[in-house]
Amino acid sequence: MSFRSDKLLSLIGEDFNNKSTEDLKKLFRKYLENGIHGLCYSSYLEGQGPGSIITAQQIRDRLQIIKPYTTWIRTFSCTDGGELVPAIAKENGLKVMAGAWLSDDKEKNDIEIDNLVKLVKAGNADLVAVGNEVLYREELTEQELLEYIHRVKEQIPEASVGYVDAYYEFVNRPAIREACDVFFINCYPFWEGCHIDYSLVYMKNMYYSVMQVARGKRIVISETGWPNIGTSFEASEPSTDNALRYFINAQRWSNEDNIEMMYFSSFDESWKTGPEGDVGAYWGLWDKNGKLKY
Repeated sequence: MSFRSDKLLSLIGEDFNNKSTEDLKKLFRKYLENGIHGLCYSSYLEGQGPGSIITAQQIRDRLQIIKPYTTWIRTFSCTDGGELVPAIAKENGLKVMAGAWLSDDKEKNDIEIDNLVKLVKAGNADLVAVGNEVLYREELTEQELLEYIHRVKEQIPEASVGYVDAYYEFVNRPAIREACDVFFINCYPFWEGCHIDYSLVYMKNMYYSVMQVARGKRIVISETGWPNIGTSFEASEPSTDNALRYFINAQRWSNEDNIEMMYFSSFDESWKTGPEGDVGAYWGLWDKNGKLKY
């Protein structure tokens, strides 16, 4: 017999039976206040979105809110003020996963890449992400993406360079695996219609499916989360309790198994209701005004 009480329910996470919403909020605060590995970060204020110019002051204001709770932040873009975030984050003692946003706009891509390389050379990035879900969106071909990755690696050979996309893209694309030093995988049981009861096991399966083909390369969960408001997707239901349960289980697993995880997201963002439907605006741990939601 090899019974250990600390391993009970480790596969499915916390035992939420008979826990009220207030109980869940207390657990949420315990994990948050103990510090989490990382947060997906956005500086956008209400009324802003892609194309808006971000100021250094709003970056500082937003980072002041989250920095007591996280070791890392993940950024998504190196233009329109996004290129300022890594240096300011470093000033605040945070580690940075810096990302260049790639699309079918080749001119904008060049600016993103150039700014990314500059901030890495300035010592303001610990991990480097070349593109985010651009294969999923079908805005670049695999070969075009590979050319951008190799271009960055040639200019900053000392950096740990990878690409961000859904976990299955890494399973299915050996050339991308070969090109990347680190795999940045997005894991969303919500967007695969998973019921909250099985969401931790589902996320673990996503992660380990990539680990099986990683050949020892570093894996970072670059996005995962659960919305608290909006329309259900198959068996996935947005609610306060479900968002809390998902966060608690994700952080417990991250702590127990040393899983590098950038939780999505820091703040609610109203502009996301367009591309993602009504749930898009409600993935944050803090609301759009910077108030902790739970």
